[in-house]
Amino acid sequence: MADADTAKSLAGRWALVTGAGKRIGASIAEQLHDAGANVAIHYFSSSEPAEALAATLNGKRPRSAIAVGADLLDPSARDALVETVTTHAGRLDVLVNNASSFYATPLESISEQQWDDLIGCNLKAPLFLCQAALPHLKAANGVVVNIVDVHAQRPLRDHPIYGAAKAGLAMLTRSLAKDLGPDIRVNGVSPGAILWPEGGLEERVRDSIIRQIPMRRQGEPEDIASAVLFLVRDAPYVTGQIIAVDGGRSVGW
Repeated sequence: MADADTAKSLAGRWALVTGAGKRIGASIAEQLHDAGANVAIHYFSSSEPAEALAATLNGKRPRSAIAVGADLLDPSARDALVETVTTHAGRLDVLVNNASSFYATPLESISEQQWDDLIGCNLKAPLFLCQAALPHLKAANGVVVNIVDVHAQRPLRDHPIYGAAKAGLAMLTRSLAKDLGPDIRVNGVSPGAILWPEGGLEERVRDSIIRQIPMRRQGEPEDIASAVLFLVRDAPYVTGQIIAVDGGRSVGW
């Protein structure tokens, strides 16, 4: 039993979690850290919560967390992000592509800027971060986890670009699992109703969504983080899979 526990330990390993200053990303970083991993907390505009989270985690275990800012739409910033983390840590074992843009884009008003932003953040950035991190992940027999979305399978009204980007991320997950095995495992987690959009939703809309969920309740960020931890630590023979963490919502609505 001790040998098995040692084999599953994340002690000494480094994980980069994008968009980890708050919400689901912060929960993922915390759970990986609680499991023994060191974490690089990426942020774009959420510098204060990211730095605060790093300070909290370092208070639990010194020199176990860093906060690193980068605009993932900037190719040079993406490369610099990976270089900063690997220079600091000397390695990279886990990449969690969590950062995401989300907003409505009704067809009649879609702009090129919205396309570039939503595709760039949700699909292009994960691809090129994987490329930048490839030699480090390969050396570590590492793991990539992409945070997809229930709406990669079932469209959300007035969100055609977002849905297409997340559907692309689901296919990217499976494609990279095939291309990067056996050295690197690549999986995804597909959240359902976990946190409402930061701008809020009308109560009637929230109630309608909850009625579509077999478990009849909203999930928690920790539910997503637990699935990520499972794929990183506890599933050495799992790759190319996307786990729906949605209370059964993807069964059909």
